[in-house]
Amino acid sequence: MLTRRRFLGQSALGMLTLAGGCAPASLVRLKDRAPVVTTDARSLAVKARRTALRDRVLGYPINMLMPNDDFFAWRQQLQAVGIGRVAYNNVGNPFERSSMLYDTRDIEKRVILDFAPLYGFAPDDTWGFVSNSGTDSNMHGMYMGRTLLKARTGVLPKAYFTVEAHYSIQILQDLLGIERVLVGTRPDGSMDPADLQQKLAANADSPALVVPTLGTTFKGAIDPLDEIQAALQGHAAYVHLDAALFGGYLPYTRHAVELLRGGSSGIPARYDSIAVSCHKFFGFPAPAGLYLTTAASFEEFHRHFSRVHNPEYIRHVPGTITCSRDAVKPAEFHYFTTTGARAALTENANGILQRTGWLLDQLRTRLPQYRATRANELSNTVCFRQPSQALITKYSLATMRQSFDGKADECAHVVVMPHASEAILSEFLADLEADTRVPT
Repeated sequence: MLTRRRFLGQSALGMLTLAGGCAPASLVRLKDRAPVVTTDARSLAVKARRTALRDRVLGYPINMLMPNDDFFAWRQQLQAVGIGRVAYNNVGNPFERSSMLYDTRDIEKRVILDFAPLYGFAPDDTWGFVSNSGTDSNMHGMYMGRTLLKARTGVLPKAYFTVEAHYSIQILQDLLGIERVLVGTRPDGSMDPADLQQKLAANADSPALVVPTLGTTFKGAIDPLDEIQAALQGHAAYVHLDAALFGGYLPYTRHAVELLRGGSSGIPARYDSIAVSCHKFFGFPAPAGLYLTTAASFEEFHRHFSRVHNPEYIRHVPGTITCSRDAVKPAEFHYFTTTGARAALTENANGILQRTGWLLDQLRTRLPQYRATRANELSNTVCFRQPSQALITKYSLATMRQSFDGKADECAHVVVMPHASEAILSEFLADLEADTRVPT
């Protein structure tokens, strides 16, 4: 079995020999090829401008901080043993023995098992994989839910979510060919359990595929998982939790309990599967995601999935919708399970919540006309009335029509990510004070 210690200790030739092959000539040539570095004044100016623009991305949940030197040293060690230099492929189930010569599925499995405790999954009852994106994780969760509910009841489920859910949920509901049931929301944008209960009663003949959100896209609201489970009692259901952004940083704060599945004897778990993005809070420099569920749920799903997808070609039922998967991403993302990385994640997670509170206080004190709001203390999102187009462009602000005090208005939000320093936020506040779009 290829462990982290083992693969980082191998040379490229040794690693490839260990895998059962030999080093291709192209890989040997790559080792001797010097990188092309451009240092002319124009390129340096472009780089400086991009850095300034990067730091001012305030409207979207992307961590624009460049990963630290340790991450790139980790990446170089991976490349030194050939990972990322030849065609590695994580096709199939990472919890099955691999038939591929070049993959990192054992590392992928380790990533899932290392993250499992953060979400309350038992080490001996966990399954998952590193996906291509948060949407890919949501797709697998909704597909698993649809498959299990149809097999258990003989009836195709209906998908329950709110208008505040990520737009991928709407796409995936249509892709899966199931009917949607839009659930109403509370003033903060979270799912209304009372309305959910009414909608369930109105659709009593169909099982429910419920997709709550921990950190809605625009308002940063948190759907109440315990109240949702209470509403689902007596109704056949599967709950897939979209925690793309909040699922990244909350485990490193005092609010970590909000992510736990829970459940015990006689008490159902709060959700069946979860999606978390790697490229949002973590700052992983490529779209990727985590998908986790229980081993028991996967085994049940696997029995039905094998009837429609059982390729002899790879010698086992893959268990994932996507076939070939990027093998470099799990190996690189494994860095974020190290002690040093987790210390940095803890600092970043608590820092963004502190700065979000500071930004909200500043907006309410200095610029009350913007009517700034924050859905909850776990959220790193602050919503306010829309400023001028010049500021929307300068700070890459997302805008939507929202309701403030019962009146609809054009709104924007700031998502305080690790790169959004107090200096950048202060610059933003000064620009708002000078803006004339919103009257005092």
